[in-house]
Amino acid sequence: MRILGIDPGLEKVGFGAVDVCSNNKLTAYDWGLIKTDKVDAEIVRIHGIYNAMGQLIKQMKPDIAVIERLFFFRNLTTMVPVSQARGVILLALYEAGIPYFEVSPLEVKMNLTGSGKAQKREIQEMVQQLLGLEKLPKPDDAADGLAIAICHQMMTVKPLARKKKQVKTLSIAR
Repeated sequence: MRILGIDPGLEKVGFGAVDVCSNNKLTAYDWGLIKTDKVDAEIVRIHGIYNAMGQLIKQMKPDIAVIERLFFFRNLTTMVPVSQARGVILLALYEAGIPYFEVSPLEVKMNLTGSGKAQKREIQEMVQQLLGLEKLPKPDDAADGLAIAICHQMMTVKPLARKKKQVKTLSIAR
């Protein structure tokens, strides 16, 4: 099974594909970036991401994709373009018939390092170790794509113990 991990962005979309062997051992298939030019109009950049994702999907032939869930942004001007890029990535996956899952940055950090406060370097070191790479995967956004794919596999094989949330029942009077 091939898992495509995606770290969405408007300037750079990081991606990383891992293959899952029958013994659940992971191997790196490929990783890299989709880049857009800051001088281009936003719609041109978004269209470029959409087209590049379509080509990437055809080339890599993933069985599933995992995309990083957006977390609260303090800067709304950053959140909107990233959300738009994420939207066209999801559209490209949908059109190709690739099922997708979402993971949060915290889930990636917790599953790979055991710490929600892990730094980029720690994530890269764990990706290197788990995939048996000779060097740290670079650039950072591509390493994040690999980490996202690895995280999904870790969560499906051995999910972290999670506290059960208490469900409160509310009655609505009519």
